[in-house]
Amino acid sequence: MTTSSDRPGSTQARDTAPPPAGGLSFDRLPLAPALLANLQRLGYLEMTPIQAASLPVALSGRDLIAQAKTGSGKTAAFALALLSRLEARRFEVQALVLCPTRELADQVSQEIRRLARAEENVKVLSLCGGSPIRPQVASLEHGAHVVVGTPGRVLDHLERGSLQLAALSTLVLDEADRMLDMGFFDDIAAVAKHCPRERQTLLFSATYPPEIGQLGRQFLRDPQELKLQGGHAASKIRERWYEVREEDRLHTVSRLLDHYRPVSTLAFCNTRQQCRDLVDVLSAQGYEALALHGELEQRERDQVLIQFANRSCSVLVATDVAARGLDIAQLEAVINVDVTAEPEVHVHRIGRTGRADQDGWAFSLASLDEMGRVGNIELLQGRASEWHPVNELKPASEQPLLPPMATLQILGGRKEKIRPGDVLGALTQDAGFAATQIGKINVTEFSTYVAVERGVAREAVSRLSAGKVKGRKVKVRLLSELMRG
Repeated sequence: MTTSSDRPGSTQARDTAPPPAGGLSFDRLPLAPALLANLQRLGYLEMTPIQAASLPVALSGRDLIAQAKTGSGKTAAFALALLSRLEARRFEVQALVLCPTRELADQVSQEIRRLARAEENVKVLSLCGGSPIRPQVASLEHGAHVVVGTPGRVLDHLERGSLQLAALSTLVLDEADRMLDMGFFDDIAAVAKHCPRERQTLLFSATYPPEIGQLGRQFLRDPQELKLQGGHAASKIRERWYEVREEDRLHTVSRLLDHYRPVSTLAFCNTRQQCRDLVDVLSAQGYEALALHGELEQRERDQVLIQFANRSCSVLVATDVAARGLDIAQLEAVINVDVTAEPEVHVHRIGRTGRADQDGWAFSLASLDEMGRVGNIELLQGRASEWHPVNELKPASEQPLLPPMATLQILGGRKEKIRPGDVLGALTQDAGFAATQIGKINVTEFSTYVAVERGVAREAVSRLSAGKVKGRKVKVRLLSELMRG
């Protein structure tokens, strides 16, 4: 991790004006005539919204954080920016693009090569894990202008000394949210330490989790932020209330889950005992549910949060104290199993879903004894509650509600110098799984946790156990079975 003295700058300017809608011609930009002519030949006639919004900022030399979905034209946006700063006669690495996967890095490399045809002899080199490192070292010895690669392999070359970044003028973090999901924060930090302080950094991300802000504060200097969300409301929470009898409260939670089938649910209880009771009820009915409360040891708490964040657990049952500071992306639903005595806490609870441009459900269960608390919440919110009958809750499917992912625990972590890229390479290159089947990778001091698609979890355990990670045999097991055992 970089210290404050390593930091290029921590001040952030937020973009408040709406970004351009696109449809503008590229010739409005201060690009070289040869580059504009090549764009015409390639069929680039008008800018997409992300190009129209980000290119003027990037071409001015300013750091940038841009939120835009895949397929929006962001590759051309940062490629044109870095090519405009390139000195072709200077045969040194002047631009570095970090990507989460080999597949994306290959696509980005091809696109930059196409756009670079206007300038002769611009060499673009791809450095990704899963390929032999010696040919890459040989290619670097012959020189390159632009390097595109995955964080782990780029860091390998930097540590070997085969990659030099003294002449770097542009650093691009592409699909930064996916890189963070896969556990590459520390690798990105280590790569950034090798980059000159006087550089331009462009960060592109499809979503905007809190870690993006952390990246921005640590590695960007006074970045301009652009969020292209098409005018979505800041909050799209659909709130519903259900009156329950006390003896039916916990079973009503499973009826809500069966009816609405949210992928990821945070259920709030007022007491630790209620948390334990609800997890027992849900687990007996076949749900992947975990409890988060103050009696857990730190290791247990970490394992619970890892599984919920990587979508290996459908329901996290928590008290307000235990969930303090918890921020989970893509949270489909919040269930208030009990009504809180403090109206502000209720608003804080339901505000954890419906973030950014995502929809979210907020369900609350209340008995007759809790109606006074409901009234206080209505006063604070300034509106009446929307009540629905419990008997409207019918199972939407006969299939059990299971999370899409499962978590593998690998015995070995930072102490053994294991990095996310090592695990990703072992699963995709050695074990033969697709990168799309791999989710978040969390490396702790002594263990590594990797989410894989539920349907391939047991096969992944078998193949990883039969193979090697970072050149050595490792013990691998399903974390859910370990915790139940």
